[in-house]
Amino acid sequence: MYTIVVEAGFSATHRVRYADGTAEEPHGHTWRVRAFFSRSHLDDVGMVIDFGKAQAALHSAVNELENTDLNAHPALRGANPTAEVVAKYLFDRVFTAGVSTLRRVEVTEAPGCVAIFDRSNGVGENASE
Repeated sequence: MYTIVVEAGFSATHRVRYADGTAEEPHGHTWRVRAFFSRSHLDDVGMVIDFGKAQAALHSAVNELENTDLNAHPALRGANPTAEVVAKYLFDRVFTAGVSTLRRVEVTEAPGCVAIFDRSNGVGENASE
């Protein structure tokens, strides 16, 4: 399997709700995001995906969250904006932008605290992008 990785970041606040109904105080993070694009074979020019296309798709998704309150963001409103939820949201945004080689998104909320959404069903691994 061939894989490339692109990275981006954004600053945003959130307030996570716990199972007992309590919630954290609103607080901010400088979030780091890594997107992994994979294929079982390279395309006709020897790539998984062009780095520029991968970066553009990731940056477009991340820029929507820059300097926002994730609890109030229209796409996340009503969700509990945990790092896991943010990882899945960013995965969906990049994937639905037509980047079918996307395999995994990692979101670092704070040093040592990483959430991952990984598509493990193999869909798109032989995409011809």
